[in-house]
Amino acid sequence: MRTFFYLVIGVFFGILLFKSEAASWFRIYEMFQFDAFHMYGIIGSALGIGIVALQIIKRFNIKSFYGETISITPKEKGFTRYLIGGILFGLGWALAGACPGPMFTLLGAGFLPIAMVLISAILGTYVYGVLKDKLPH
Repeated sequence: MRTFFYLVIGVFFGILLFKSEAASWFRIYEMFQFDAFHMYGIIGSALGIGIVALQIIKRFNIKSFYGETISITPKEKGFTRYLIGGILFGLGWALAGACPGPMFTLLGAGFLPIAMVLISAILGTYVYGVLKDKLPH
């Protein structure tokens, strides 16, 4: 039953991404060229909602849909690792024209060339998993 629930949420999220044009290569291009506020508005709204939701979860000890305790572990300290990770993520996003969520949305909408980007992202994640113990963290 959980899988079905997650599938419904994922489909709804994909429709939301597509209809808001967050999966649009042109909108992403505009964002990286600083030509339009559209994507910054979407990202900023998501950030604001996330901050408020996390504070509510922490302060009122809200449980998950299944009654499980939601535990939020603190992030590790170190600015450099997040800076490097953010730069790599941003470069990949700019080159591919999509970040991980919209990749699935674009594939579901019938944009088949994104399959190569998705396969490459999965392969890169696998390679990281193999090499993570040898990398400086």
